[in-house]
Amino acid sequence: MTNHEPVSAGLPAATAGLPTAAAGLPGAASAAGLPAAGAASASASAAAEQLSPVSRTALAVARGRAYESAQPEPLFTDPYALAFVTAAGAPPRPADTVLGPLARRLLMHGILRTRHYDDGLLAAGARQVVVLAAGLDTRAYRLPWPDGTRLYEIDLPPVLAFKEQVLTAQDARPRCERTALPADLTDPRWPEQLRAAGFDPTQPTAWLAEGLLVYLDADQAAQLLTTVGELSATGSRLLVEQGRDVSRTPVEEGLTEMTSLWRGGLGPGTADWLDAHGWTTRFTSLDDIAATHGRVLPPATGTVVNGFLEAVRA
Repeated sequence: MTNHEPVSAGLPAATAGLPTAAAGLPGAASAAGLPAAGAASASASAAAEQLSPVSRTALAVARGRAYESAQPEPLFTDPYALAFVTAAGAPPRPADTVLGPLARRLLMHGILRTRHYDDGLLAAGARQVVVLAAGLDTRAYRLPWPDGTRLYEIDLPPVLAFKEQVLTAQDARPRCERTALPADLTDPRWPEQLRAAGFDPTQPTAWLAEGLLVYLDADQAAQLLTTVGELSATGSRLLVEQGRDVSRTPVEEGLTEMTSLWRGGLGPGTADWLDAHGWTTRFTSLDDIAATHGRVLPPATGTVVNGFLEAVRA
């Protein structure tokens, strides 16, 4: 999304669930191999300034991934996460920053979500993967994809321009055939652009809509998922969060810049909508994922997504 487009045009991937305050978590600045804040290039910093408020929430997600990557036994390693944050000119806050209860919950939610979707995409077995509103997602570079996998990243031009500058500076090499597609998911022409880039709707696809629907209203979310369904061959899989009632989101210092952008998507009825529109859904709770990986969840606030959906196209 450019500065001339409405907020509704910016559809971030992987951005619902990690607060800006995550910059203050200890260890976030010490991930091996990542540049210090002063090393951020002027060109990348200028590109980051072109990001919309919604697209900039991807930087909060990158902070969380950098933090987890620096832990002694991380659930995943994202070697480029901190590079995005520092290139944007947003160095980590002091290590003594105290996170509020919602921020702590959202941080752990984002970490567990990343690992859950990593596993889900690989387990899907599809050789065609589409990351909707990819933001600063680096799965094309860090996951062990099977030979022949083609991965499409869709997002707005300013997001992909910033991302490409940072990845180029890091000499990053994708582990699959990656196609970055500048497109607006609110523009009805995006499916045509995807096909023109080589996407084959007759082949099973693994779709990822990570942290996306909450930034859309119900009509936008339904339209996007309808289009995804039309592009999905039998056996395709869609990974997405179960919805939340954003009207009950508490006000917490350091989070309002992000939570004020939440529009709710299809809310708690996401699974019901998918089941009624050609998909079969399976729900996995956040508590179960935390238990699987030996992580302790902070107390629930009543507003955080409580799990994730895997939908299979009939």
